[in-house]
Amino acid sequence: MRILSRSALRNFWESHPDAEEALKTWYYEASHADWQSPVDVKAAHGNASIIAKNRVVFNIKGNTYRLVVAIRYDIGIVFIRFIGTHIEYDKVDAETI
Repeated sequence: MRILSRSALRNFWESHPDAEEALKTWYYEASHADWQSPVDVKAAHGNASIIAKNRVVFNIKGNTYRLVVAIRYDIGIVFIRFIGTHIEYDKVDAETI
């Protein structure tokens, strides 16, 4: 999968260094994946939440952070929509962000 954009992840881990290793691992796994459907995502990441509008919520660093992505399965692109703490996540609508 092509991830847009890694800089969003880097910006986050620069201010939250404890998330760096987990985000790099997620990026590596996602960029080497070939997800064709939400079923593929769930098979690879059992704790991921599949929500409306092709959005997926990943738990990062043992559920310390949340990563929301939008996936275009047809063209193999993952769009980073949000990364933050649970408190920050609770303030956004993951389906529209």
